[in-house]
Amino acid sequence: MTKYIALLRAVNVGGTGKLPMAELKTMCEHAGFGNVRTFIASGNVVFESRQTAKQVVAALESRLAAYASKPVGVLVRTGVEMAAVLAANPFANEPPNRVAAIFLDTAPASDALDHATGRKGERIVLGTREIYVHYGDGMADTRLKIPAAKTGTARNMNTVAKLAAMAAD
Repeated sequence: MTKYIALLRAVNVGGTGKLPMAELKTMCEHAGFGNVRTFIASGNVVFESRQTAKQVVAALESRLAAYASKPVGVLVRTGVEMAAVLAANPFANEPPNRVAAIFLDTAPASDALDHATGRKGERIVLGTREIYVHYGDGMADTRLKIPAAKTGTARNMNTVAKLAAMAAD
């Protein structure tokens, strides 16, 4: 069985997309996933499945669309892939709450950062299927916009580390 981490896009952020984590856990169990555990109320769930990543995404997106009456984006990484995201953090010496990995479905284009706007001291580096951002002044007041990240979802390094650890257990 493969250990997966599913990251839901725009769940419980800014008062939109309310989804109780108990409900998410139940959805995953009904999809046939095993050892289901959620982490914080922003759409993070760790589980085991014999399905492919593509099948996992389809199963979750279908259930979430029925629940929310609208599409909810889901990005999936294996436990090994999440550990690799953490290990590849180019800002490992910075406070982990000021560094985010923006998870994407596919590799970002090599020119993805050329189109970023509103930059004010943030440092940005492309990853495998992620974009790493160091928010030197914090995320609260940033004006940074990265068009390549529009359909992605961000998690700070504290969350990435916790999810990788949960998947390793």
